[in-house]
Amino acid sequence: MHFSDTRKGRAKTIACASILALSVFGLGSSAQAQADPDKAVDSIKTETPIKHVIIIVGENRSFDHLFATFEPKNRDEKVLNLLSERIINQDGSPGPNFAKAHQFKIVSAPNGGTFFSSAGLAQKQLYATLPAPDVAGVGAVSPYLPVLSIPGGDPGLPPADQFLFGTGGTGLGFTLGPDTRITNVNNLPPGPFQMTGPTMPFDAFTGDTIHQYFQMVQQMDCAIDKEHVSRRNPTGCLHDLQSAITTTFSTPPTGTPHDTGQTMAFFNMQNGDAPVFKSLADKYTMSDNYHQPVMGGTGPDSQPLGFADQVFFSDGHGNPATPAAANIYNPDPQAGTLNLYTKRAQWFNCSDVNQPGIAAITNYLNALPYAVQTKCGPGQFWQAVNVNPAFTPKGAVQGGLVVPQTLQRSIGDVLSANNIPWKYYGGGFNADGTSSPFNGSYCNICNPFEYEAGYPSMVADHMRDVTDLFTDLTNGTLPAVSYVKPDGLMDGHPASSKWSLFEAFAQNIVELAQSNPEQWRETAIFITVDEGGGYYDSGFIQPVDFFGTGPRIPMIAVSPFSTGGHISHVYNEHSSFVKFVERNWMLNTTLSTRSRDNLPNPRMGDDDNQYVPRNMPAIGDLFDLFDFDRHDHDGGHDRD
Repeated sequence: MHFSDTRKGRAKTIACASILALSVFGLGSSAQAQADPDKAVDSIKTETPIKHVIIIVGENRSFDHLFATFEPKNRDEKVLNLLSERIINQDGSPGPNFAKAHQFKIVSAPNGGTFFSSAGLAQKQLYATLPAPDVAGVGAVSPYLPVLSIPGGDPGLPPADQFLFGTGGTGLGFTLGPDTRITNVNNLPPGPFQMTGPTMPFDAFTGDTIHQYFQMVQQMDCAIDKEHVSRRNPTGCLHDLQSAITTTFSTPPTGTPHDTGQTMAFFNMQNGDAPVFKSLADKYTMSDNYHQPVMGGTGPDSQPLGFADQVFFSDGHGNPATPAAANIYNPDPQAGTLNLYTKRAQWFNCSDVNQPGIAAITNYLNALPYAVQTKCGPGQFWQAVNVNPAFTPKGAVQGGLVVPQTLQRSIGDVLSANNIPWKYYGGGFNADGTSSPFNGSYCNICNPFEYEAGYPSMVADHMRDVTDLFTDLTNGTLPAVSYVKPDGLMDGHPASSKWSLFEAFAQNIVELAQSNPEQWRETAIFITVDEGGGYYDSGFIQPVDFFGTGPRIPMIAVSPFSTGGHISHVYNEHSSFVKFVERNWMLNTTLSTRSRDNLPNPRMGDDDNQYVPRNMPAIGDLFDLFDFDRHDHDGGHDRD
């Protein structure tokens, strides 16, 4: 049975300049592989046969962006995507229900000159054509072409895939303006469009789009009224202001926006796009109801992987503190503008409805057909954008604008207290702080444990490079729980990376895991991304607190216990990974009284409404992605 900004505000940097300047591969010495033998991990009691779980986290792709035209190979399965909803046809053209994904411009202020979280029909007008998707700073040639001249290339990919760093540039003579590689770019219908075509290959660098808290709230256009709510959409999120917000939140009336129509782009698996993810979805189990945990970007959406919660601004000793006034967000529009934010900063206090932007969201949450706790503690300020953690990857105190160290308990703390081995494998960790050309490629905001006060003491035992993961996979020395993050060159983030690089990274790990049959037979690999990157998605959204959840993102479970091409519709998000670990290793605890691992598992609706939990707010524990009662597990290498 089945258990139930290009990189705007992104606080990680990629050392392109040093890569261009250096041609000598100079990574620091690799950390020693885990000494605990697989037998020790096997002896730890678990609820299921899974003794090793790995979660691989890429960057910034929504579910519909990747799986828009996916059709289940197993015809007994259903998927909710742009094709099944008949929003588009198999060839990527608009389908008979294209109007369900129509995008609207805002023609009159919806909230009396203050921040609005939704708009009514009287305030919206259908775009005649979609704002033209922009190149948004992407160059003519691959930004990582010089990686090919470094002996060995990027250590996160095998030699056979290093060529990917040399392909995918635009070939255009400009870096701002409509991306003319996209077919009919200046006359696209006002809705989702196929990004790839005759002059835009799948293996291409493309423009980024906005993905921050207040902007994403507005893009979703959620309200409880007769214009927004339906039986299949009881929370009233229409997803119909994607381009309207990208073109108004930061651009003065006389300016030229470069966050435009690219938010509506999708790949077409019918034409061979995203082949690795299609192959994995055909063979294993995927979710079409897995969500980014909060509205916003990489940092806030990575924290729930460790805390099942967000990290607030504190005095470093667990007490709420107030950031400097210059760092407090104000999303109210400037005088004389529709939606040009007054001040884009870092922090907001959602416990005070008199603060800019807070009342509109709080009023919406209070109107939901189920009770929601905002989880906005008195005097607590929360991240609206990415902010660096308190520590560097190697555990030194980090200067500048940072999230003060937190005393919030993480799943890492619980695992350590129970003598359950775990590691965080981050690409570029060995190179960080060295003279290596890959110094700066590690994603510090992606590691939730770097926000903890105890992080420096974790480094020696728990922080490793992905090259150490490759060793542990090969040698059978995996810990019980593994977090895996590629370096910024191949995490799949638009503009700074591309999806073909992340697919190659994930495929390499799956193949290495399967190369050790004894370890593989008790291993599960979750493959997902941090958040949707601002790309359109058509799925239902369930608010569980002030911060989210947000749109759907991809999730595939690769394991001998997840073969057969099943598609799960249970509502999950990154906090579900914490719940999975707690349940599988029988930890009998939650991380705090307020963390989302306290939420019940969803009781999903009937066949006509199977994406909406009947007991909202509710978050799953990912057990729905596995079948532990089958006795014909063969390792899942070639099964269809």
